[in-house]
Amino acid sequence: MLLLSSALFTARLPLAVASARLVPNPTARLLLFAGLPSSSPLRAFCPRARPSPATCSAFSSATMAADNPLLVADFDFPPFDRVEPSHVRPGISELLTRLESELEELEKGVEPSWGKLVEPLERITDRLEVIWGMVDHLKAVKDSADLRAAVEEVQPDKVKFLLRLGQSKPIYEAFKAIRNSSDWESLNDARKRIVEAQIKEAVLSGVALEDEQREKFNQIEQELEKLTQKFSENVLDATKKFEKVITDKKEIDGLPATALGLAAQTAVSKGHENATAENGPWIITLDAPSYIAVMQHARNRALREEVYRAYLTRASSGELDNTGIIAQILKLRLEKAKILGYKNYAEVSMAQKMATVDRVEELLEKLRAASWDHAVKDMEDLKSFAKDSGSPEATDLTHWDLNFWSERLRESKYDINEEALRPYFALPKVMDGLFTLANKLFGVNVEPADGLAPVWHSDVKFYCVKDSSNSPVAYFYFDPYSRPSEKRGGAWMNVVFSRSRVLARNGLPARLPVAHMVCNQTPPVGDKPSLMTFREVETVFHEFGHALQHMLTKQDEGYVAGIRGVEWDAVELPSQFMENWCYHKDTLLSIAKHYETGETLPEEIYAKLVAAKNFRAGTFSLRQIRFASVDMELHTTYDPYGSLSIYDVDRRVAERTQVLAPLPEDRFLCSFSHIFAGGYAAGYYSYKWAEVLSADAFSAFEDAGLDNEKVYFHQKEIRIDFRQLRKPEDDSETQFLHLEVESLHLRCLFLSEDGSLHLSHFLGTTACFLLLRSVPWLVGSICQYARIQRFLGHQPNRIRFLESVALMS
Repeated sequence: MLLLSSALFTARLPLAVASARLVPNPTARLLLFAGLPSSSPLRAFCPRARPSPATCSAFSSATMAADNPLLVADFDFPPFDRVEPSHVRPGISELLTRLESELEELEKGVEPSWGKLVEPLERITDRLEVIWGMVDHLKAVKDSADLRAAVEEVQPDKVKFLLRLGQSKPIYEAFKAIRNSSDWESLNDARKRIVEAQIKEAVLSGVALEDEQREKFNQIEQELEKLTQKFSENVLDATKKFEKVITDKKEIDGLPATALGLAAQTAVSKGHENATAENGPWIITLDAPSYIAVMQHARNRALREEVYRAYLTRASSGELDNTGIIAQILKLRLEKAKILGYKNYAEVSMAQKMATVDRVEELLEKLRAASWDHAVKDMEDLKSFAKDSGSPEATDLTHWDLNFWSERLRESKYDINEEALRPYFALPKVMDGLFTLANKLFGVNVEPADGLAPVWHSDVKFYCVKDSSNSPVAYFYFDPYSRPSEKRGGAWMNVVFSRSRVLARNGLPARLPVAHMVCNQTPPVGDKPSLMTFREVETVFHEFGHALQHMLTKQDEGYVAGIRGVEWDAVELPSQFMENWCYHKDTLLSIAKHYETGETLPEEIYAKLVAAKNFRAGTFSLRQIRFASVDMELHTTYDPYGSLSIYDVDRRVAERTQVLAPLPEDRFLCSFSHIFAGGYAAGYYSYKWAEVLSADAFSAFEDAGLDNEKVYFHQKEIRIDFRQLRKPEDDSETQFLHLEVESLHLRCLFLSEDGSLHLSHFLGTTACFLLLRSVPWLVGSICQYARIQRFLGHQPNRIRFLESVALMS
C-alpha cells in the first residue's frame, strides 16, 4: 500500500508503499500483507570504506539544534533513536519558520531555470519530507499518546505551509515559463516530467483559486488532514482494545503451536507472568497473526464468531466510531473536487493516474464476470467438503466458517499444511534467498549493516545494497514484527531519502536512496527464530519489490527518482512481479531449509504448493473487486448528503461481488484505512490493475524460460534499441513504437537514460513509458523488429492475468 504522506503537496510524492492484503483473508491480495520478522544472525557491517550515502540538507546552526534531533544540521541517517515526542512541537515549528523564510527568498528571486527554480525548491521540499517523514514514521511504528498530541498540535501549521507552497504563484508561473520556453525541447524526459507534474500538482493544490474559493479549499485540506489522522488512530485503538483471555485449552483447540506460543507470549506481556504455550493463559487479539490463526484453525466455532465480529466491527461504535468521520471525509472530498472544477473526487484522483474512471469500471467488471462462476463453485466445494466431513456447520456455513473450512479443504485437496511448513521458512534463510534472487536478477548484493544507522526498535535490521563493483547504491531498514501496542497494522515500504543529484555531498554524484520496509509478522517465540507461513514469505518478496524500485533507480533528478512521480496505479507492479518468484522452483528451494535439520523442502511438497497457488482464486478475486468497487462508487456516484448510507452502498456492491452476502452489521468500511487514511481514495483498484500488469510482465520471463540465464541482468543479448517513438498528433488512441529485439519476447518495457532497455532497469528506472500517462504502456507481444500497438488509457492485458490465476483456460 502506498501511504501518501502529506509531506509534499508540490510534488504529491508517494512516500510509502505497501502490499495490500486486508487481514480477514491472508491469501487474498489485501491490505495487510502480514509482516516479516527477523532474528537474522547476519551482523556484519558494510565496509568502513563505503562512501557516505544519504544526507539531510544542511540547516543553519542554532542553539536549539544541539538539543533537538529534528534540527540536527547534518546527518547520514536519521536519528530515529533520539527523537522524542517533546522534540516535535519545537522542532517542527522551527523547521517551518526556516522553510518559510527560504520559500520567500526563492519567490523573490525565482527565475524559470533549473538552477534558480527546481534545485532550490527541491532542497526546501526534501527537508520537510525527511524531517516530517521521521515523525510520521515514528507515529506509525512507535505510537504514543504524547506523540499523537504533539503531531496534532503542529499538523495545522505543516498543512498551512504545504498549501502556501503548493499555491505559490511565482513558482507556478516559473514552471509554466519553462514549459512554454524555446528551451523546452532541449530538456531530457525526466526534467520534462518534473515540470509537467509540478504544473498539474499546483492546479490540484488550488493555485488557480482566488479569495473565498481558496480560503474554503484550504479549510477543507486542513479538516481532511485531521479527519484522516483521527480515522487511523481510531482503527489502531479499536484493534488494541479487543483482548480475550482464555484459560481453558479446550476453547482454543486446533490452534497450532506457533499461535499458542504467541498467545502465551502476549499474555506474559499483559501481566500473566507464568503463561506458557502448553498451559496458558492465552490472550487472543485482533492483531493479524493472532486473528488469522483463530479464523483458520480454531475448532471452537463460537470463538471464531466472536473474533470475526469484533474484527469486522472495529472502530464502528462508541468514541472510536469512524462512521461520522467517513461521512465528513466524503463530503469534503466532493466539495474539494467541485471547487477544482471536477464532477467528483474520483476524477481528481484519476488526474494523476494511468487509468480513467471508465477504464477502471470496465476492467473491474470484466474481472468480476470472469471470477463469479469460479467463486460460486468455491462456495459449493466448501459446503460439500464440510458436509462430507460430518460437520453440523455444513448446513449453514457463514463468514466465520469460511477460512476454517477453506484451510481444511486445502489440506485435504493438496495434502499440504501451511503451519507444518513454517519450520522450512525461517526468516534468516528467507532473507538470504531473497537477496540471492536480487543478485541474480539485478546484479546487486545485499549485506547486513546493523549498527551503521540508528534504529527505532531493537527488532529493526539495517542493510546495505551494493553494485557489482562493491560500491553502495542504497540502504534500507527492515522492521519485521508485530507490536500491537504501538505499531499500526499492515506492511509497507516507505521512503527515507530519495536519490538526488541536488542533495549530493562528500564528492558523490548523487545522494543515495534509503528506504524502510515495515511488516507485522509473528515474532520469534521462545528460542525459535521467526518461522514464516508461505503467505508471509510472499509478503517479504512483495515489499522488497517496492524497495527495489526505490533503491535501484539510476535517475538523479530527485523529483522523479525511485517511486517518486510514478502513477499510483502502477507502483504495485514491481512488488507483485517479485511475488511470482516465490513459486520459482530454484528460488523457493533455496530458501526452504528446515531451521533445525537444514533439510531442503521436499520437491513433492513444492509441487503441492504450486498446485495450490490458485486455490479459491475466484473468491479472492471477488473480494478485492468488492473493495475496489465500493471505493469507486463512494467517490463517483454516491451522494454523501443523500438518504443512502455508506453501508447501503457497500451492501449493493456486495450483491454482485460476494457469493455469501455480508452480515447486516458488517462495518469493514470503518477500518478501511486504504481509502480513508491512506492514499488510495478512488485508487484501490490499483491492486487489480497492477496485478494484471505484473502477470503480463512475468509471462515474458516464463516465455523465455525462468531458468534461462539470458533473462537476467548480466546478459547483453536482452537489449532493446528504440528506433522511433512517435506521439500521436491528434486524438487517436493508437500510436506505434518501432524497436529491435535481439533475442526475447518482452511485454513490459522500461526505458533507460540512453534510450535503450536493459532488465537491470526493470525496477530501477523512472523514465518508464509504462508509467507515463502521456506515453502509456504496451499491450501485446514484442518480437524481433516488431511494430507494437499501444493504447492511451487502455487496460492491461487481463487475459494473461486470468490465465495466471486459473480463471481462464
